[in-house]
Amino acid sequence: MPHFVASDNTALHYYDGGAGRPVVLIAGYGAPADSWALQWAALRAAGHRVVSFDRRWHGRSDRPARGHRIARHGKDLHDLLAHLDLDDVTVVGSSMGASAIWAYVSLFGCERLAGIVTVDQTPKMINSADWPYGFYGLTADNLGTFFLHPTAVNTGHGRAWPDQAATDARIRRAGGQGMSRLITPDTYPLLFDHACQDWRDTVAGITVPALILAGADSQFWPAEHATATAMSSPLARAVVVPGAGHPAHLDQPETVARHLVEFTAATA
Repeated sequence: MPHFVASDNTALHYYDGGAGRPVVLIAGYGAPADSWALQWAALRAAGHRVVSFDRRWHGRSDRPARGHRIARHGKDLHDLLAHLDLDDVTVVGSSMGASAIWAYVSLFGCERLAGIVTVDQTPKMINSADWPYGFYGLTADNLGTFFLHPTAVNTGHGRAWPDQAATDARIRRAGGQGMSRLITPDTYPLLFDHACQDWRDTVAGITVPALILAGADSQFWPAEHATATAMSSPLARAVVVPGAGHPAHLDQPETVARHLVEFTAATA
């Protein structure tokens, strides 16, 4: 399976298939590149080279003690695009994968990019008077300990989580190797750093089209975050996916694939 070595000597895995204008898919916290398998066929059929990226400590990539910061994950995305010499790229990030994209844009601007798609990731996870679209119950006062509690993700909001066994089976049928999520205490500093970020100014400064997707029934935050985020940039638009929770590309894979294909066609 292909790997490349990032600038800090960390080996990072990716899948690479198809031909045409490139689309790079980046999974969320704990999820592997395989979690995008349900979109691979539609994107390849639409004439795209499809790259699915395992961030450090995710999937089959290395798990070094260093680099548990979203900024480093943005640099890793930069290193991937440079390694594959990809230009005119549509980058697609789900959850924390979206934050890796915003980190890339914050560091490098929209270099090499044709478009940006984020899947159910609010740009600011801490709720405040000017941003009520953060993670349910997360405030500046409880940020330091909030995610140390195992029940933090059980917000009481949104739809039921997809069945793990059924999801794994669908991913395997689509050519992936299952979800094999990996969340351990080693990665908590990354989750904390992720939760501290406010990407609203980054979104406001983008110079390529952006599609902000939200799950209508997200377990983590109100779907209104998408419209509020898109309002900060004339190049962004929001779409709420009906019947989808936080992992919208798993809950409604065909719908998300259609939105990705339509977006890439519109930015060609």
